[in-house]
Amino acid sequence: MAPYLETVKSFADVPITDAGVDTVAFLQAAEGVVGLFDLLGSAAFTVVQSDLKGNIAKVRTRYEATPDKSSTLELLVENEKTEKKRTATEGLMWLLRGLSFTCKALLAAQANPTEELSAAFTKSYEATLKKFHNFVVKGIFSVAMKACPYRADFYTKLAADPAGGPSVPADRLNEELNKWLAALDNIVTHLQDFYEKGGHNKGF
Repeated sequence: MAPYLETVKSFADVPITDAGVDTVAFLQAAEGVVGLFDLLGSAAFTVVQSDLKGNIAKVRTRYEATPDKSSTLELLVENEKTEKKRTATEGLMWLLRGLSFTCKALLAAQANPTEELSAAFTKSYEATLKKFHNFVVKGIFSVAMKACPYRADFYTKLAADPAGGPSVPADRLNEELNKWLAALDNIVTHLQDFYEKGGHNKGF
């Protein structure tokens, strides 16, 4: 085993070509975000994890059904456009929102070393997901934000080797995390622009 970020696919390693963002590599990297919530260690985050997992599954199901038309996320969405139920397009839209929420929270935590995670995640939720949620879901997320672990505990877990090996030094952890987040932010922004320009988020 190795420290967490070394065990998952980095968004920095997701190929982006003229045809778009590689579907399989993106889904592998997105699964790494799901596992990140295990490190946050609160049952309150189960709702976030199940949402991410469900939307990853919708995109993967579409890819497996039409791999020749889904090599990139952009091609997948374009090729589903003519169908009545655009399940993967809607799933990817929500997946991007969930990834944006996570990314913005951790970017804020990185930029403000004295800020606790509960503050960073709360601000990110208000800026990303809150406007799309009804009263009940807002309440669930409010509980989850309050259940964030202490910043120091989370960063210790992120640096630790579960097999008992040496922890990653803080400077290397920050470098890896910043690289991972910058690539995630770039991909999410790129795909959200694609949705906006193509009107792919309409009808949901």
